[in-house]
Amino acid sequence: MTFAQGALLVGAALLGGALNSVAGGGSFFTFPALILSGTSPLVANATSTVALWPGSLASAAGYWREVGEEGALVRRLAPASLFGGFLGAWLVTLTPGRTFEALVPFLLLVATLTFTLGERLRAALARRGPPSQRLFVALQLLIAIYGGYFGGGMGLMMLALFSLLGPRHLHGMNGLKSVLGVAINLAALLVFIVDGLVDWPRALVMTAAAVVGGYGGAALARRVDALKVKRGVVVLGWLITAAFFLETFS
Repeated sequence: MTFAQGALLVGAALLGGALNSVAGGGSFFTFPALILSGTSPLVANATSTVALWPGSLASAAGYWREVGEEGALVRRLAPASLFGGFLGAWLVTLTPGRTFEALVPFLLLVATLTFTLGERLRAALARRGPPSQRLFVALQLLIAIYGGYFGGGMGLMMLALFSLLGPRHLHGMNGLKSVLGVAINLAALLVFIVDGLVDWPRALVMTAAAVVGGYGGAALARRVDALKVKRGVVVLGWLITAAFFLETFS
């Protein structure tokens, strides 16, 4: 790994950790950066998860006060989040490298569409009224499986789901999203580590920056216009998705 590659990974992890705290979508920075630094898509996916996890933990700590107010929901959704994250990551280990590489543009497309339509999705779901508790947990399980498999857009999917519970403070939902994201990615990264999919030199370079970005982002989220940040993520997401489609199928 060259100095330029290390600098690229540190910058991507710093921005990715901060972005996950403010609006989600940190993997839009870390995943392409790992690809550019020379890792395969399968290893980049696992390494990105490991690198961003400490930042997600720091972000959850930054929302500690809000998380305490959502304790009942955390206890209800944590088991589904852990199991779904494990199942999604296990499915990744069963996917051949070339198959995963061909799937990456479509996974990025799902993530980008989620970011683009996130607010409309939340509004549409909110009009349907609260689901049953079993359905609510089942939907979180599906999001967690996707999160363990790839994860891009997972945070917005959770925010859309939480909107079904009626009016809620945005910081409380962000705190809940952060804690459950920690659970999903914890299960996933354990699978990735056991299966040997993590590029540890790159992961360790990115971890400290992700922690700084994640904790700082949680504080920054209370001051910045999250909508403007999300619009920027949408533009970035479409550019990256288009680039991966061109690279994979040209």
